[in-house]
Amino acid sequence: MARLVDRRMGVFLAALFVLTVALPVASSAAAGELVPAYLVSLVGKYLCYALLAVALDLGWGFCGILSLGHGAFFALGGYAMGMYLMRQIGPRGVYGDPVLPDFMVFLNWQELPWFWLGFDRFWFAALMVMAVPGLLAFVFGWFAFRSRVSGVYLSIITQAMTYALMLAFFRNEMGFGGNNGLTDFKDILGLDLTAASTRTGLFVASAVALAAGLLVARWITASRLGRVLVAIRDAEERARFLGYRVEHYKLFVFTVSAVMAGVAGALYVPQVGIINPGEFSPANSIEIVIWVALGGRGTLVGAALGAMLVALAKTLLTGWLPELWLFALGGLFVLVTLWLPRGVLGALEDGLAQLRPARTGAREEVRA
Repeated sequence: MARLVDRRMGVFLAALFVLTVALPVASSAAAGELVPAYLVSLVGKYLCYALLAVALDLGWGFCGILSLGHGAFFALGGYAMGMYLMRQIGPRGVYGDPVLPDFMVFLNWQELPWFWLGFDRFWFAALMVMAVPGLLAFVFGWFAFRSRVSGVYLSIITQAMTYALMLAFFRNEMGFGGNNGLTDFKDILGLDLTAASTRTGLFVASAVALAAGLLVARWITASRLGRVLVAIRDAEERARFLGYRVEHYKLFVFTVSAVMAGVAGALYVPQVGIINPGEFSPANSIEIVIWVALGGRGTLVGAALGAMLVALAKTLLTGWLPELWLFALGGLFVLVTLWLPRGVLGALEDGLAQLRPARTGAREEVRA
């Protein structure tokens, strides 16, 4: 088995640790608020995106499963956390109902639906954050992979899946808030969501989750299982001919990837304060693919880096010239496809590799 933490992973985790420590300290009152406090939640959101990109890269980069529906798993994890946060509001809502969320009172619901039961407990919500996306991925993958659906056909049906879920969650009858979604959250685990300490805790939790996701993905890909996944990605029929049950390997990595996406969604929701059906949009799932392609497919670290870079660019550009963002995003994808086939991380590593011989030659000339 290869090293769990190679140089690439080590550098990224070290940088992540420095960011996790430095940003909350710099935004604290004790440090004179060197950076705005809102940056803690903003960067926390970026870290959730990075975990989502790692989840997609695990399946696409190492097993060739190009999913255009990972936004659905992200949104389902977010809804599971949102349901817990809604149950914590209690009588503090607009209508003062101790059990029913405000949107249910507004729609004249008389009792809490059965699928909302248990979400007043954090442990149950945390379990559903992983179980719901994981179960959906398992059932979907069971039928898709056993039917040997792959390539562009798999991408299309994953996109159809997330689009169908988006349409379903837009309906008020579903019991998830309709087009308004779930919002107006008050606290989590008894802690005020608007408090600086809570925002910092969520930011740190996002960083820890990203580090854990990277290590889990690295552990899978660096093992013998990972070598089989790469073989399936490069030559699926040959792997099947050698006796490997290809559908089992695909199903495993697809389910693990969905669970990671669900965790990312659960950490995202309390930091942004809302979850609505727009998160199921197929455009969001396509954007995740661009993150991974830009950062470097099949690198894990590159996927996380790509997600954070694109998210930062989106924040800046939508503030300056919002009408140009989609053109810029499309241009990024074309740029990566034509000139950065290994992504930003690959380009950086190639540049560093070219500098090393030049430095070595310069040292030898000096010695001579």
